[in-house]
Amino acid sequence: MKVAIARTRNSRISLKHAIAICKFLKGKKLSKAKAFLENVLKQKESYDGKYYTNATKEFISLLKQAEANAKKKGLNIDKLFIKTIKADKGETMYLPKKAKYVPRRAKTTHLTVILEER
Repeated sequence: MKVAIARTRNSRISLKHAIAICKFLKGKKLSKAKAFLENVLKQKESYDGKYYTNATKEFISLLKQAEANAKKKGLNIDKLFIKTIKADKGETMYLPKKAKYVPRRAKTTHLTVILEER
């Protein structure tokens, strides 16, 4: 079984939005998934009535990285499917305080995609 893997760590996107996109993309052909995400970014299509702009940008770059990894391994780009795509909770970063006592927390997300040649 030939696979290509791409990961990003500590992306500043919502975990909830990332999971929603993952559920939709799992099992799709790579070319169709990229086309769908490009249309969501241009606001021609929506998912659940929403556009998830920041998360969509991260997923487009992640799929491009996975495609480049597959090309380097010698896989056929036209036969690639998304075998596994998942979003996990990342680290919490503490940003400088805006109010007197309360620091701001920035939540992050880890993304992983595994492409399989069928």
